[in-house]
Amino acid sequence: MPRPVISTSAPMKCAVVGHPVAHSLSPALHRAAYRQLGLDWSYEAVDVEPGGLARFVGGLDRGRWRGLSVTMPHKPDLVALGAPDELVRLTGVANTLVLDAAGDTVHNTDVPGFVRSCEAHGLARASRVVIVGNGATAASVLVAVARMGARSVVVLAREPRRGEHLVGLAGGLGVACEVRRLGDPVGSCDLVASTVPAAALGPHAAALAAGAGVVFDAVYDPWPTPLATAGRNAGRVVVNGLDLLAGQAVDQVRLMTGGLVSFELLRSAGEAALRARGETLRD
Repeated sequence: MPRPVISTSAPMKCAVVGHPVAHSLSPALHRAAYRQLGLDWSYEAVDVEPGGLARFVGGLDRGRWRGLSVTMPHKPDLVALGAPDELVRLTGVANTLVLDAAGDTVHNTDVPGFVRSCEAHGLARASRVVIVGNGATAASVLVAVARMGARSVVVLAREPRRGEHLVGLAGGLGVACEVRRLGDPVGSCDLVASTVPAAALGPHAAALAAGAGVVFDAVYDPWPTPLATAGRNAGRVVVNGLDLLAGQAVDQVRLMTGGLVSFELLRSAGEAALRARGETLRD
């Protein structure tokens, strides 16, 4: 059994923070990791109002708290709360805070998590990619697909001007990128990745899925999304938000505890939690 690098005589506390956050499966994943690692740690979901992240972090007992998983709307705000890793500096987005007496650090584990989740479904390379959305997750997906060999990316946005910052990011990665309006034709691609709420893609889902080799939807609740349904109907491989959640949590666990757990362990813990709710990601 892998052992954590962190050595402490007292149980530590971690949490996922967001708004809303009650639906999050992160507690199920991280608690499964702690059991695997033999750690008597706790992990909760904490709802923090928009704009309240810095105050919440400032009030934590550093002797008891080790780290936070941070979801929307707080990812951009987290960047300023610790020393950023390379991916945070590149994307301007963070999703992980590690509290340490030597100095807090912030990390973006969504990038390697996306790559890991795609590889788990047999997609290691993607040359032409369509990304739906222009927010924090879209930036992380863009960097991830660049690592997967993407040469061209089309960003679809309801307001194209809001996606122009991704063109600059892509250029720095050596990837050709253009922004089009959601609903414009995009042709065929290796991967279509949606980072927007499920309802936003309803009228466009079938066309996007028909031209894609693999379909990714960052949503896992509610499921299935219109894009996932269209992908399954078209016979495409479908990657979902739980895959991404598990993929990025592998690195969150490592950063917070020093221990290594598998993608499969975390993915299974998430599926078990969904079944306990009476939900499933399977057809």
